[in-house]
Amino acid sequence: MKKIMILGAGIYQVPLIRAAKEMGFFVIVVSIKGDYPGFALADKIYYINTTDREAVLKAAVSEKIDGICTTGTDVAVSSIGYVCEHMELSGISEKAADLVTDKAKMQEAFQKGRVSSARFRKVFSCEEAKKAAEELGFPVIIKCVDSSGSRGITLVKEAEEISKAAEQAFSCSRKEYILVEEFLSGIEIGVDGVVRDGQIVFLAPHDKFVYKSEKITIPAGHSFPYSGGEAAEKEIRRQMELAVKALGLKNCFFNADVFIKGEQVSVIEVGGRTGATCIPELISMYYGFDFYKKILESAMGDRPEFPEIQKKRPCMARLLMSPRDGVITFIDEEKMKSLREKGALITLDFPVGHTVEKMENGTNRLGHLVSEAENIQEFETVLQEAYSAIFVDGVSLEELWKE
Repeated sequence: MKKIMILGAGIYQVPLIRAAKEMGFFVIVVSIKGDYPGFALADKIYYINTTDREAVLKAAVSEKIDGICTTGTDVAVSSIGYVCEHMELSGISEKAADLVTDKAKMQEAFQKGRVSSARFRKVFSCEEAKKAAEELGFPVIIKCVDSSGSRGITLVKEAEEISKAAEQAFSCSRKEYILVEEFLSGIEIGVDGVVRDGQIVFLAPHDKFVYKSEKITIPAGHSFPYSGGEAAEKEIRRQMELAVKALGLKNCFFNADVFIKGEQVSVIEVGGRTGATCIPELISMYYGFDFYKKILESAMGDRPEFPEIQKKRPCMARLLMSPRDGVITFIDEEKMKSLREKGALITLDFPVGHTVEKMENGTNRLGHLVSEAENIQEFETVLQEAYSAIFVDGVSLEELWKE
């Protein structure tokens, strides 16, 4: 039986673990200890921090694994590159993994590779951050270089806000430097793709729903197909080809955040793994193949095909979120059952009685909803029905979001 090692046991890795089990693999899950749902599905567990490259490699060599992968998280990518390099497995290289897990190194690579991106400064102190912001011009984005889920990222509009934002970015990081970037305006979209032998063999741009707080925007969902038109798609592909080359991506899946303004396409970031926020589910629904199984096939050294189908299924996904802290007091299971019978994919992360947090970053989720929908109005109807079935402190999420 072939062995696959999956880094992470959280909600975003659960579908990958399930797909691996369906494919008949012996599934080894690596994660720190915690109340993670993926543990119950694993054939074997290693309680290791996924950022500990040497410990992960030691376990991988001991198990004689045939492949290694993750989805929905950046923190494990460096270890995956390290293991793939040392064990000659299919996947991202160690050097490329180093670039995509450090936003400063990534921006430097973009600059050298002539990728359209934001002007930036790499800084080592709050004083340097203030100087960089003055040079770039307000507003600016202050960004931790090695976090994910919008943690350590702040939109700064005035000089007085710099110190607090910089201190927050430094506190979220294992590095001694942070980024100050120019603020890019436009429409933010997502792009997922697959690279084989340095060439993009599958590319899926998609519209993005974002939750806008005062200081940051948080990815809250996505929709297929992309609505920007053929000319925009052509430039997106050109910029992604430049980014893939600049980062040295050879054999891996990737996820990118992109800004579109008129005919200008700017690459914000590229991750060396498939995106979170239900992107694999949406790709599977829209294109008609199981994207999680494609990830696994590639990790095991196969060369998965991505057939072009004629009849695609428009679909959308959103994270289920709360606008305030509280406790889940009731879930209307009959409503949930009815929605699922109509074809909606609904996952709830927590049971009644669990404490939930106000939406402040990508980890503050209660679950997610994926559904076919021809337009946003049709999807919003399904979303509001789901929100009407979940109560926090005795009030439905539908009502809480109206406040």
